[in-house]
Amino acid sequence: MSDHTADATFDHTVTSLAAALQNGDASSRELTTDYLKRIERAEPTLNSFISVTAEQALAAADDADQARADGCAGFLTGVPISLKDIFCTQGVKTTCGSKMLDNFIAPYNATVVDKLAAAGCISLGKTNMDEFAMGSSNETSYYGAVKNPWDSAAVPGGSSGGSAAAVAAGLTPASMGSDTGGSIRQPAAFCGVTGLKPTYGRVSRYGIIAYASSLDQAGPMARTAEDCAHLLGAIAGHDLRDSTSATRGVPDYAAELDAPLAGLKIGLPREYFGDGLDPAVASAVREAVKVYESLGATVRDVSLPHTRYATSAYYVIAPAEASSNLARFDGVRFGHRCEHPEDLIDLYQRSRAEGFGEEVKRRILIGTHTLSEGFFDAYYTKAQKVRRLIRQDFLDAFDQVDVLMGPTSPTPAFDLGAQKDPVSMYLQDIYTIAVNLAGIPGISVPAGMVDGRPVGLQILGSHFAEARLLNVAHRFQQTTDWHQQRPAFAKEIA
Repeated sequence: MSDHTADATFDHTVTSLAAALQNGDASSRELTTDYLKRIERAEPTLNSFISVTAEQALAAADDADQARADGCAGFLTGVPISLKDIFCTQGVKTTCGSKMLDNFIAPYNATVVDKLAAAGCISLGKTNMDEFAMGSSNETSYYGAVKNPWDSAAVPGGSSGGSAAAVAAGLTPASMGSDTGGSIRQPAAFCGVTGLKPTYGRVSRYGIIAYASSLDQAGPMARTAEDCAHLLGAIAGHDLRDSTSATRGVPDYAAELDAPLAGLKIGLPREYFGDGLDPAVASAVREAVKVYESLGATVRDVSLPHTRYATSAYYVIAPAEASSNLARFDGVRFGHRCEHPEDLIDLYQRSRAEGFGEEVKRRILIGTHTLSEGFFDAYYTKAQKVRRLIRQDFLDAFDQVDVLMGPTSPTPAFDLGAQKDPVSMYLQDIYTIAVNLAGIPGISVPAGMVDGRPVGLQILGSHFAEARLLNVAHRFQQTTDWHQQRPAFAKEIA
């Protein structure tokens, strides 16, 4: 392994590590060992991992090195990554950040896990997350809050906060997250990394512990759009085990990364630049848009008129689906079980009361109320009608422009404990939620700093337009260096 690679592993992208492995400048075991050491040094501060699978990772790294020696390695063979602890991983504790699953060892792999293993990726472990993916700050985890590597007083975002923090701190070159209402894009923005939420159905949900089944979607988090392109290519595709999986072929997402942007039509939704947006964030986003204009793009204002209803609709639909999905956690078949139950009802009540955290209980109760007789039509049915209108807003906008741009979050990362009111916390996802309701893809890329904390630019495209989004994001990253900025913490643990 070269001295350069050994001294600055944290500064490498997936793409550069793949090249180093291909050229013989590093072995997978060397890279994996280095990342495991970084995780060990960082975790007392960051708390970004729930489980570290060092033994399995080193064994897989040796297999990858042998495959490369035998001449049967792919592009990603031997590259270390991590997985949000929402992906079932055979033989490994899979908790979803909850006491309810603290003792659960998954008996099978999620499709995403299988596909990454088939591509030769090495899993370093499972990253921390908001409990059952319910949260925007990674403070609801049973295993404690994750710290933002840019400022340990700040949250990393949620629910994929552990993944975002681990990538930003250089504990892993990439991580798999999941996005139900912004849970890849918002933490990517808060931690200064790139996060892609694919079109609903583009990536199989099989083996992902469900929060809201019509909204959940897995996607990559990494340094660059180029890295995300390679990772999406590995995990995308139809899966017979997921009835919502799209029956479409998988394009080469890296093939068009360098395509010129001359003639690109960008829409700026006026609803994304109104009250509640931090002026410094707005300024950073508008400066990023100017970069695109310098690359030949044109910009126009557009309207998404039903955006103001997105948060309300989401917090009817998502909790309703959660109340149904989480009914399986009853203390009977798997997961936490209370001690010495008096009868079956006591078993149910105490197991769920002890196993679920406060935010999860809140959303289950909201969802159960929403689906109850007398309220179903008034709330759930109406929310689904609003969802249709929100989707149509996006379709109408994409008749006029190629992509939409705006802030990923209304503010930079806020301080730990700063959001006391659940509604205030929910509004942190105001620019990301509608994307999941519509099922379209979105990507967040680093686009500035405000008071030492990163700002994310969100780029949205029409259904299955991931290749175009990745191209647009990549060209921005060829022109700017925000994605190359590293928190001091990453260097301190070198």
